[in-house]
Amino acid sequence: MKKLDITKRPLKKFSLFVGFGLLTLSCFAQDQDSKSWTQEKANQWMQTGDWKKDLHAGAHPSVSAVEFAEQYHKNKMLWDKAFLFLGRKDLDTLSPGTYPIDGENVFAIISVYNPKDMEQTRWESHRKYTDLHYVIRGKEKIGVADVSQAKVTEPYDQAKDIAHYESDGKYYIAEPGVFFLFFPQQAHRPGIKIEGDSSVKKLVIKIIVAK
Repeated sequence: MKKLDITKRPLKKFSLFVGFGLLTLSCFAQDQDSKSWTQEKANQWMQTGDWKKDLHAGAHPSVSAVEFAEQYHKNKMLWDKAFLFLGRKDLDTLSPGTYPIDGENVFAIISVYNPKDMEQTRWESHRKYTDLHYVIRGKEKIGVADVSQAKVTEPYDQAKDIAHYESDGKYYIAEPGVFFLFFPQQAHRPGIKIEGDSSVKKLVIKIIVAK
């Protein structure tokens, strides 16, 4: 008489159950990563500082926590590379120029210049890249405004990844120790002169925008 093996079928069902469960968890995790962040959760994430690693510079209060959280988690590897460059100890001695970080996805530009009077500066925004601005040496004023509230003076130029505007906005002091982030939804007006500060050395890191 053939002995009935009662273990095969239950094990098969159990395996299917476990596999389905893991797939569900995986899909849930992906959904969690891709969903829109709430202001509260984005603020909590920024405050934990997990993204900072050993970075000593802090984010300026004007940085959009929601946009930052979404872009960082969509392109974590690229943002980590950008912050690694920002954390370099030799920024003050690096020569002006362009520094590749990850091909066209992330690159840094270091420049030395004299900030201009307000009327000689312009509002601008970008679509392809998020701008990280960090003053290495000196001080300047930077304006921040909502693109949706700005009047276009020069339409978006895809080749240069830039548009220009007229706008009202809020102005802040950019100085060592604090970085600014400008996402496509934000116009910014950098390089404004502050009385008593004649020269600025500045780092701009361009980080490709994740769709």
